[in-house]
Amino acid sequence: MSPTRMDSLKRPGIRRRAWLVPAVLLLAGGALWSNVAGPGSPTALAFVDGEGRPSRLADFRGKVVLVNLWATWCLPCRHEMPALDRLQGKLVGTDFQVVALSVDRGGAAVVRRFYETVGVRHLSVFLDTAGAALPQVGAAGLPTTLLFDRDGHEIGRFVGPAEWDGPRLEAILRNAIAQQGGRTS
Repeated sequence: MSPTRMDSLKRPGIRRRAWLVPAVLLLAGGALWSNVAGPGSPTALAFVDGEGRPSRLADFRGKVVLVNLWATWCLPCRHEMPALDRLQGKLVGTDFQVVALSVDRGGAAVVRRFYETVGVRHLSVFLDTAGAALPQVGAAGLPTTLLFDRDGHEIGRFVGPAEWDGPRLEAILRNAIAQQGGRTS
């Protein structure tokens, strides 16, 4: 962990768990996804699309969905967004959807400007300007990424930034799609 990151962990108000969990998972060499307790009921996550229309996780029923909670002011989030965009481009047509859910209070214009600046072409704009999703899913910080099965049940989560289009994560996601009965190519 860099000295800058270690220093930031000592400051009041910084959520230590958001930084430590990914480091522990990666250093342990184990699975990148944390285990999720039982299937339970589908998550009733609600947000709006880039046009301000109400949207829900249930609207993606039938697809494996990777929901990334992020913000334009979050530096690790900004860093991983191009990788999420490339992942969506690679897995288009595979019964898979990335829902990059911005918690920016500035709305769609802020997210569109960011997408344009970094060259995001495959991700749609989704917003939670009220910040209701973070406590609803028990997220400790940003970025937090959740993987949902075709029925909206959470099947995994990852806290912190990742190279989402890297071969290891792409293989994990293709396997999840295949296990859910979907096309992988």
